[in-house]
Amino acid sequence: MSASIAKNIEPITEHRANVLYQHGTLALLVPGLLEGTTTMGELLTHGDTGIGTGEGLDGEIIVLDGKPWRVGQGGRVEAVPDDFAMPFATMHRAAFQYQCERADIGLEELNRRIVEANGRANTFFAVIVRGTFSFMKTRAVIKQQAPYPTLEEVADRQAIFLGQDVRGTMLGYFSPIMFHGAAVAGFHEHFLADDHSIGGHVLDAVLERGEILTQVFDTLVQHLPVDNPEYRNHDFTHDNIGEAITNAEG
Repeated sequence: MSASIAKNIEPITEHRANVLYQHGTLALLVPGLLEGTTTMGELLTHGDTGIGTGEGLDGEIIVLDGKPWRVGQGGRVEAVPDDFAMPFATMHRAAFQYQCERADIGLEELNRRIVEANGRANTFFAVIVRGTFSFMKTRAVIKQQAPYPTLEEVADRQAIFLGQDVRGTMLGYFSPIMFHGAAVAGFHEHFLADDHSIGGHVLDAVLERGEILTQVFDTLVQHLPVDNPEYRNHDFTHDNIGEAITNAEG
């Protein structure tokens, strides 16, 4: 390696704003490896912003400004304690840049325009949409008990929440298609209303008016639960990972 190249390589540190930290993968949820293998307290050492789910798919998690919130199957928004166990989460240190404002736009078109404006379909990035949503549809999967079922078996075991004219924050992560399995290709988005009246994994939405901010990552830190024997010994060759994730997350 030439010196001219080597001198431009920075050491990987999660304190850099362009580093995305992920614990676990969506692929490990497919066969039902839902045991909590990290805690919220640990995750908060890696960032102040993020999304995830609890042990046994216990609620949809959103972390904003260093404060973690959980939306469970009853729809109530609750603060998350440091010892809350999680099998999967994505975290980073917020350094968002203003992109634009949008009005009267559905979720699919909104996401398409965000990718188009970024010009980064092969890059990980985070997006925050703050504003008023004339329609919001979210879900929380019903908490599962061990022995855990597969992700496809629980895909339809979910509580659906509907909101109208609700002001809040939608936080999402975009992952390139080549990383489908580690994450979900495309957008994975969670929502939290300012008044905590609704939240969860976003299924559909219409933005009445709001601002869009994005943050691009050039480094992915992937942390795996190698001390968990079920994860370490599981044979993923028979799991239909791609299709299962698409069905569950869409």
